[in-house]
Amino acid sequence: MTQTRWLDEREKAAWRGFLEASHRVERRLEQQLKEQSGLSHPQYEVLVLLADAPRRELRMTELAHALITSKSGLTYQIGQLEKRGYVRRRSCPTDVRGIFAQLTDEGYEALRQAAPGHVAAVREALIDVLEPDELAVVAEALGRVGHRLR
Repeated sequence: MTQTRWLDEREKAAWRGFLEASHRVERRLEQQLKEQSGLSHPQYEVLVLLADAPRRELRMTELAHALITSKSGLTYQIGQLEKRGYVRRRSCPTDVRGIFAQLTDEGYEALRQAAPGHVAAVREALIDVLEPDELAVVAEALGRVGHRLR
């Protein structure tokens, strides 16, 4: 049996700092989006990914993978966005099991209106708090963590 490698003080400080910062940033962004656009953060991310995709559409499985969410969680978010007319689902012509989520013009407009406030909140909560050299280190370190966990 392998012995547990407990966190030392420096490692605990990094872990706790990451937890607090990530939770507070997420809560701030969720609050800002709800108040200013009526969207949840996951819904905003769906709109962003679809807006960036060719023909503004992605297969639901690709979208779930990109959002790091379950298919059922994505299905719920897409359903909420469909009710608002921001997204539509369509069958894949080459795979009867495949479903595409497609951004509507109304969804694109909602994203266009939500984006400035969201970017301002991202800047206020994270980007503008860090010095340029710190931002580079954070981007590199978190990128490495994300790559390892993929």
